[in-house]
Amino acid sequence: MVIAYKKLKPHLISEATREAEMREMWYNEYCISEIETFDSVKVKFYEDMFDHCFYESADRQKNDKSILSLNRLEKMLWIRDTLQDGDAILKKGWDNNKKNYYSNRRVAIVKGNYVVIIRFTGKLKAKLVTAYEKNDIDNILESPDFQKSEEFFGED
Repeated sequence: MVIAYKKLKPHLISEATREAEMREMWYNEYCISEIETFDSVKVKFYEDMFDHCFYESADRQKNDKSILSLNRLEKMLWIRDTLQDGDAILKKGWDNNKKNYYSNRRVAIVKGNYVVIIRFTGKLKAKLVTAYEKNDIDNILESPDFQKSEEFFGED
């Protein structure tokens, strides 16, 4: 199955209504019901994740998330597409604080540098962590491949 990866056009929306309309789309597309991945994982989304996913920091040191990102907004629908893309590159997530790989995070990469991270919360259940485009993706591509575990997928 080929996935289209359609872009939205938030730059065509007036700035006064852009954020409200995009938040409503986020809620309607993602928060009302779970999204099922290509391998049957049900992923939950929450309203408060909008800011984390669609704002960028003016100051990376402060991590202030103060700028609404049109680039991220136009790819809002890519999150679902990425989760449902059986051809996505799947890697283990990295814990920057502990300097090792998470056992419960999966990183999916599509379109060369678009990244969606989920955190498993139970058997075939997960929660979105974040989604973004990353210019220098080599460190993620060098991570170990994601392996299905009995804890999150059951017995094969």
